Amino acid sequence: MGPLLAFSRAVDALNARLGRVADWLVLLACAVAAGNAFLRYGFSQGSNAWLELQWYLFAGVVMLGASYTLFRNEHVRVDLVYGSLRERARLWVDVVGIALFLLPAMALLAWMTWPFFLDSWMRGETSSSPGGLIRWPAKLLMPVGFALITAQGLSELIKRVALLRGIPLAADRLHASYHRPEQ
Repeated sequence: MGPLLAFSRAVDALNARLGRVADWLVLLACAVAAGNAFLRYGFSQGSNAWLELQWYLFAGVVMLGASYTLFRNEHVRVDLVYGSLRERARLWVDVVGIALFLLPAMALLAWMTWPFFLDSWMRGETSSSPGGLIRWPAKLLMPVGFALITAQGLSELIKRVALLRGIPLAADRLHASYHRPEQ
């Protein structure tokens, strides 16, 4: 399992870095939104490009941050049964869920969105709004984001299988603890 765990460490490190990028994109999106509102309402100067930039930044937050959220085990889940299971049973539920649902769905989405981006890039697609931006950078985030989630799903699968086989992992490598949401 050594090479698989090395792959897992590399994916975790990549997605942790991209998670930090997504954090900064939130701040940048807020700054763009505030600046756009200030210019629009303070000086009656608006720009569709600034509005679309906000959307692109938000797309970056979601598509680059989703794989980091999976790494941190912070995705929303249905916990009717999961919360009452023992740790080993939770690992098995995760293995089955990742293998049967997450990996096929994310790989399919990455594969299906690639032509969507490629068509936009080849045509030099731009927004139909006056002063709008080129579209392909935002569309590129889709296949990249889904591929990152797929890679992180493989990483999570490797780590859970390692634990089931009795291979200890460092505490910062697997965020498998589960806490019921406070409501």
